[in-house]
Amino acid sequence: MKQYNYMTFKSVSYAMKAEAALKKYDIQYKIIPVPRSISSSCGLCVRFYSDDIDKLKLIISNDSLAYENIYNEA
Repeated sequence: MKQYNYMTFKSVSYAMKAEAALKKYDIQYKIIPVPRSISSSCGLCVRFYSDDIDKLKLIISNDSLAYENIYNEA
C-alpha cells in the first residue's frame, strides 16, 4: 500500500497556486484540508504519494512556488 505525504503552505492562496501548477503535470494529488494531526489551524494542503516527493518538489520549484513543510503520513 502506498504512503501519502502532505505539503503545507503559508496560506490558502499558495495552495491554490500549487494546484494550478500541478494540473499541468502527470502526478496524482489531491487538495484537502490540513489534517488536525499536522496543524490545528484551518487551511489546505496537497496530499500526494510519497514516491512522487522529488517530482512534486521539482514542479513547485520550477513554477517558483513556495511551500511551508512536507509531512509523512502518520
